[in-house]
Amino acid sequence: MKRGDVVIIDFPYSDRTGSKVRASLVVQSDTLNPIRDDSILAIITSMSSGRPDTEILIEVTDEPGSGLRFDSYLQCDTLATLDQSLVLDVISSLSAQAMQKVNQCLKAALGLP
Repeated sequence: MKRGDVVIIDFPYSDRTGSKVRASLVVQSDTLNPIRDDSILAIITSMSSGRPDTEILIEVTDEPGSGLRFDSYLQCDTLATLDQSLVLDVISSLSAQAMQKVNQCLKAALGLP
């Protein structure tokens, strides 16, 4: 896996009552992915959180290589560190242009300058 990969994973609910198989984005640095068993992932969902500074709309027409079937929202404020063995599939990667938006979104979510 590499940063920017769109993966399918059984993403846990924050209250640990269950999980849901969904798309997620690898946001962890490429230097860490091969040396750690875990990866940091951001959730991709069909519903907007209503917080435009911490989410990105991924439109299928703008990101045809995303592997997503419909327009989706990347929620940069919903991150999880999960074992890489839990990744069910790597379906695609986001473009460099989209990843620049992800960088800005993560900065907003984490309060970074």
